[in-house]
Amino acid sequence: MTRHLITSAIPYINGIKHLGNLVGSQLPADLFARYQRARGNEVMFICATDEHGTPAELAAAKAGQPVDVFCAEMHAVQADIARGFGLSFDHFGRSSSPQNHALTQHFAGKLAENGLIAEVSERQVYSNADGRFLPDRYIEGTCPNCGYDKARGDQCENCTKQLDPTDLIDPRSAISGSTDLEVRETRHLYLRQSALKDQLAAWIDSKTDWPILTTSIARKWLNDGEGLQDRGITRDLDWGVPVRKGDQPWPGMEGKVFYVWFDAPIEYIAATKELTDASGQPDAAWRRWWRTDEGASDVTYTQFMGKDNVPFHTLSFPATIIGSGEPWKLVDYIKSFNYLNYDGGQFSTSQGRGVFMDQALSILPADYWRWWLLSHAPESSDSEFTWENFQASVNKDLADVLGNFVSRITKFCRAKFGETIPEGGAYGPEETALIEALATRIRAYETHMDAIEVRKAAAELRAIWVLGNEYLQSAAPWSTFKTDPVKAAMQVRLGLNLIRLYAVLSAPFIPFAADAMLAAMRTDDRGWPDDVTAALSALPAGHGFDVPEVLFAKITDEARADWQDRFKGVRS
Repeated sequence: MTRHLITSAIPYINGIKHLGNLVGSQLPADLFARYQRARGNEVMFICATDEHGTPAELAAAKAGQPVDVFCAEMHAVQADIARGFGLSFDHFGRSSSPQNHALTQHFAGKLAENGLIAEVSERQVYSNADGRFLPDRYIEGTCPNCGYDKARGDQCENCTKQLDPTDLIDPRSAISGSTDLEVRETRHLYLRQSALKDQLAAWIDSKTDWPILTTSIARKWLNDGEGLQDRGITRDLDWGVPVRKGDQPWPGMEGKVFYVWFDAPIEYIAATKELTDASGQPDAAWRRWWRTDEGASDVTYTQFMGKDNVPFHTLSFPATIIGSGEPWKLVDYIKSFNYLNYDGGQFSTSQGRGVFMDQALSILPADYWRWWLLSHAPESSDSEFTWENFQASVNKDLADVLGNFVSRITKFCRAKFGETIPEGGAYGPEETALIEALATRIRAYETHMDAIEVRKAAAELRAIWVLGNEYLQSAAPWSTFKTDPVKAAMQVRLGLNLIRLYAVLSAPFIPFAADAMLAAMRTDDRGWPDDVTAALSALPAGHGFDVPEVLFAKITDEARADWQDRFKGVRS
């Protein structure tokens, strides 16, 4: 048994996430977590809401709520939606937790002890209309790089270029819209990332198995222009982790908080402690996942994220870990994703564009979305959601291939043999060939899942489903039954065992349908098919079963047209 620590980029608290967010981090992380559990490995799958910084304050103000109340309510909403999609987090934490406050302050103190924090006097935008300094994300304007007119003061979400607020053309306050801005002096703490550049570069160079997308973004930030820059880790805000040096005050930093991108990744660690604290376990229970001197040296740590989050996870968070001088676990593999676009445009939470997670669940069960998103995951390039493609994929893969197989074999058995698995008959050449083909495909499926090649794994899984249909079509037990009912019984028994096998293999992708298939076969046997022959006799003759409801109803042209009209990409 191996141990897998899995984290997905923690979503902002500022609203319900869209399908692009889902497929860029949480959903593939869940796929991998479910697969590793199915293989008998020990898994710690962590996520949380990212509750500090500008997005939280702006969203709370828009909702007319105190920010702490807004965050508590939105965390509950996001947790409920995550459950609706079958995201199997061991814990879904909150970056505003006391555990994250303490750990963030601890890391800042250690970095300061090691000479990696600089106190910098800087000029920052002040809004006279709002009576406050404006953090980077509170400032909007036109991007000087691509001309996007809603770029933020820290990064343009259109071209992903990192910005300073003073770079923006025609800047305005994101709070009031006022252009009455001026630059004033304030003091902040900076993480001296540049001092760790060589260590970070050597670490990244050692990751020869990482996706090119991950390493190319990291190296660009390391080497382009003036190279890796020191980064501010404090802000003039009311809501956030108060600046402290460990458990001591930080003179001159009163009233400031740590920058959200400093404390957010630390929440991965803190959320694990939230979990063990809640269940009354000692600190050793979470430290065995995170401290290499306390058991984490045998942990494989995998992170999942969209490409916009890569710089912080390849540079800033590792700089925090390495710079602390303590034996914390560094990530082993970063699975990054390109963007999923929506019907010719971009998904965008801030602009309310695209299909959002709650809307998706309101019109179709989670597995429809899980299958399409994972089988079209934007791994090698950006991909695009269109309603036509979604309809075609669901109808062909889920309804025609998997659903049709389950329906045909269970209904035929009920009609000819009753609702128990029939006995008699021995495998012939067709069954032997099927088992060999299944074994080859299943081993390939495992290889792709181990390597987190999501689309390839989905294609292999579909091919495994197709094998069952091809066998059923070729063996034609409905014809065999007329002349050799004993042989037909063997064919049906094999087909019913295939349903259990398909449920086990498909559970990481479509867990709800997998549960329904196992329930129909009246079994809790989720044993992985290391031996395919044995797996296909797991349900013996005489074992009862039920004919399930339709696993996947087809999407009609009328429904697709209706949704296409209803979800034109704008959410108020």
